[in-house]
Amino acid sequence: DIAHIHNTEADSQVLNEEKIQNNQEIVKDSVLKLTKIGDALYSKSSVETAKSENDGDANFILQNLPTESSYILFFQVLFPFMVGGLGMVMAGFVLDKVQQWDFFVQVRESFILVPALLGLKGNLEMTLASRLSTQANLGRIDSATARWKVVTSNFALIQVQAIVVAFFASAFAMVLAWIPKGQIDWAHAAVLCASSLATASVASLLLSCIMVGVIVFSRFLNINPDNVATPIAASLGDLTTLGVLFKGTAFLRAHLTESWLNVATIIIFLLSSPFFAFVACRDEGAKSVLYNGWSPVIFSMLISSAGGFVLKTAIERYSEVAAFQPVINGVGGNLAAVQASRMGTFLHQNASLGVLPLDWTLSRFYGFRRAFFSSDPDSRSARVLLVFVVPGHIFFNWIIRVLHGDQSSSGALFTSLYLLAALTQVVLLLYLCQWLIPLMWSLSVDPDNAAIPYLTAAGDFMGSLLLFITFLSIDMLSSSRFSS
Repeated sequence: DIAHIHNTEADSQVLNEEKIQNNQEIVKDSVLKLTKIGDALYSKSSVETAKSENDGDANFILQNLPTESSYILFFQVLFPFMVGGLGMVMAGFVLDKVQQWDFFVQVRESFILVPALLGLKGNLEMTLASRLSTQANLGRIDSATARWKVVTSNFALIQVQAIVVAFFASAFAMVLAWIPKGQIDWAHAAVLCASSLATASVASLLLSCIMVGVIVFSRFLNINPDNVATPIAASLGDLTTLGVLFKGTAFLRAHLTESWLNVATIIIFLLSSPFFAFVACRDEGAKSVLYNGWSPVIFSMLISSAGGFVLKTAIERYSEVAAFQPVINGVGGNLAAVQASRMGTFLHQNASLGVLPLDWTLSRFYGFRRAFFSSDPDSRSARVLLVFVVPGHIFFNWIIRVLHGDQSSSGALFTSLYLLAALTQVVLLLYLCQWLIPLMWSLSVDPDNAAIPYLTAAGDFMGSLLLFITFLSIDMLSSSRFSS
């Protein structure tokens, strides 16, 4: 019996140990399962928290955009837009009147050069305005010392770019003139190059001074320079550039009497460019543009020159085109430049170069609906800018008719087709702007330096082409109506 009791106790002890071991394994398994569940819950919570934080960042950034209502944007753009449009009307008036001057009659290649020079002026001055507007909005030119350094360096940069690109523009104009003829008049080439260099340099100097004054004054009045500077740059620039170019008659007289003067002018301008480059290198921003900012200006010059070839063809067939070409090209380029400057400032304020804010991707900007019908700030500003197109062109066309009398094209058919062409141009430019700016930013290219040249050049080409198509359509419709 005692042995039996001992055996029973031993068996009981073994069973208890097995139960304890089983319980420990169950507890261990339970702990592991609970740990996994806890990790999963924590991970989900972290994702939701991160998502919430990102949403909070998005809301924070969107709430900290410039607190401009659509009304403020409209009224800030209205005055420079009207001034700019009147400047373009006067530029068209001058271009229409002087197309019979000796310089344009004897050097027909000058018509190819006109859009290239106007585009060059617009590209350089509007990129300058966009850069300085961004610097002003970031508070980097508030002190006199910083302002002087930035301004002088950018002045020198503009001179280098103007000299180099004007030289290539005149050369490209001669190439386009050579294509149908098969020969080059080297005397005309010297006149064209000297006129181009002098025009670009003098006009850029005058316009740069005006731009700095406008931006500093806008900052003083608490007006967003993004809304003001670029339209004024374009408006005054067209008239100034054409006025300086028309002084090319002096180079024509030199061509007829003292041919060495044109060659000397070319050499002096080309030799002065290294000095301006040295001055531009004092500022890091200007230095970066000097090293990396050539492709937009040169490619845009080529596009504008193609527009000049279209203009030359159109003027030879319809002389009235000269009065409207600066207006339709300038209005489209101005509105696109305002949009580009605003979008560039937003990216500079809210993201690092090369990274889109709020984890946005480029696919976000491809939609036509988002560009014009969403609640995004750039979509809202695009709608405001589109409001200017139709009433603005109606007013400018009325001024053109007053200046030219019955010689200018008018009537319901012309006005309807012209407004359709102008509206098409601006819609395409604003749509191009909405994905070009983020694309450049994601490629670590500063849109303040690169976007506006492409946009204005595209505006020049599309404007000249659509205007030519408008006159062709009216001609065809009038002929068919007469035949019937």
